[in-house]
Amino acid sequence: QVHLIESGGGLVQAGASLRLSCAASGRTFTNYGMGWFRQAPGKAREFVATIDWSGGTTIYADSVKGRFTISRDNAKNTVYLQMNNLKPEDTAVYYCARGGSMYTYTSSHAYHYWGQGTQVTVSS
Repeated sequence: QVHLIESGGGLVQAGASLRLSCAASGRTFTNYGMGWFRQAPGKAREFVATIDWSGGTTIYADSVKGRFTISRDNAKNTVYLQMNNLKPEDTAVYYCARGGSMYTYTSSHAYHYWGQGTQVTVSS
């Protein structure tokens, strides 16, 4: 069984930074790509960022490119999302997810396990 637990969300003002963490259980964390998604009220869940098993390949949604950075520490079974210059439109519940293989994926259908989400609220 795989468990993903997100943390680090909160209420911040526009322009601030937050770092989300996602701690994964299981000994096979290093074998899988990981992703971050978000869902704002009344909207569909959308892709934010993904990272492959080694951390060598990352992909970002255009809306966050240049502001967000995904990274991972395989020794700690943890994936991070550093979010800088936050905007009100970044307000959403952020979810981390584990992919079905070692690669990067932008589609939510490629992810087999999901965390419970952490709320990020950015005020203007």
